[in-house]
Amino acid sequence: MSLQKDVMSALKEAMKAKDQTALTALRAVKSAILLAQTESGAKEDLTEEQELKILQKQVKQRKDSAAVYIEQGREDLAAPELAEADVIAQFLPEALTEEEIEKVVVMTIDKIGAEGMKDMGKVMGIVSKELAGQADGKTISNIVRHKLS
Repeated sequence: MSLQKDVMSALKEAMKAKDQTALTALRAVKSAILLAQTESGAKEDLTEEQELKILQKQVKQRKDSAAVYIEQGREDLAAPELAEADVIAQFLPEALTEEEIEKVVVMTIDKIGAEGMKDMGKVMGIVSKELAGQADGKTISNIVRHKLS
């Protein structure tokens, strides 16, 4: 529930500052949180892990949209998407560097005795859960693939 409170207070600040980019981004996050709560069917609060997944999804959607806009030569549409992604990303934990992710991947591979690509799913599952909110799946996947091949 702390994320929801943080988003609401940031939303109020954005309203006072008349920051339209932040308002749009924060309203989208608030909407996604409320949608996730109603999907669960209960009036329970979301777990921290669920909140992180929502935030990551929101950031990823905006970055993907911006990439499409840039590919089509529409930087004017990409800039607001990237700005919204930055606003949402401030609620995520600090992202790890590739070297830090690589250390976790190597430790996990050693711990479970993974050998080759057949064990990629096991390694990905463990590392993704351990680094939830601190690294995106694509980066983890690339590092695991590199280490196992």
